[in-house]
Amino acid sequence: MILELRDTEFEKISRLVYSHCGIHLHDGKKELVKARLSKRIREGNFKSFADYYEYVKTGEGTDEFIAMIDSLSTNLTSFFREEGHFRALSRIVPELAREGARRGRPRIRLWSAGCSSGEEPYTMAITALEAAQGLNAEIRLLATDISTRVLKKAAQGVYPAERVKSVPPDLLRKYFQVGQGSWAGHYRVKRDVRDLVSFERFNLMDPPPPGDPFDVIFCRNVMIYFDKKTQEGLVNRFHGCLVRGGYLFIGHSESLTGLSHAFQYLEPSLYRK
Repeated sequence: MILELRDTEFEKISRLVYSHCGIHLHDGKKELVKARLSKRIREGNFKSFADYYEYVKTGEGTDEFIAMIDSLSTNLTSFFREEGHFRALSRIVPELAREGARRGRPRIRLWSAGCSSGEEPYTMAITALEAAQGLNAEIRLLATDISTRVLKKAAQGVYPAERVKSVPPDLLRKYFQVGQGSWAGHYRVKRDVRDLVSFERFNLMDPPPPGDPFDVIFCRNVMIYFDKKTQEGLVNRFHGCLVRGGYLFIGHSESLTGLSHAFQYLEPSLYRK
């Protein structure tokens, strides 16, 4: 069966996705939408894109709607991606630990917003553990994504050998278990690291997660999928849930230029409240 995605159907799907999670599917994404949703339509025995669109809007179609968002989300990530950010984090963590001790609040709270399959938050946790040695700091990390599929993988913390090639050998030995038997050729993040990270499904268009404010937020290579209005709203929500002096990391290909915000620019892709 050859499925045709009409312009009107593409526009309806685009508006639905944008209103739910802020992802801007411009005209250049039409073929991507067609390719990724065609598989969902065939597996669900839907007659057409129009039929599929009507279904995901219903209460009965909630699970399929989440699967649709999953299939349209881009999940490119790796351990120690954009390594300079983790060098900066390793400088920031001791400062946060000492400041927390002075305030009687030795906890350091970090948020990986758009965590994908877990490589980023685990890299953040490992970097923080290394940097906080001897400083008696309690490290806690929230990792969120809109995709239930990648969150399930992230929580398992298991990766094939080619996915951990970017992890320095000493850190690989210290923080990963080597798979045996049927898991040969895989590595698993050790429990003491996994226990620092809480994975939750979260839509970045929603109000910030409850709880104490964060010291550091990573939201890298996520805002490139949003239009300026959505970016500005998100950046200001991040500002509101950081401690005074907290840090925001964005992707090297991203910038807050042209957005109205109260962050202080430190260096490319790094800002402070």
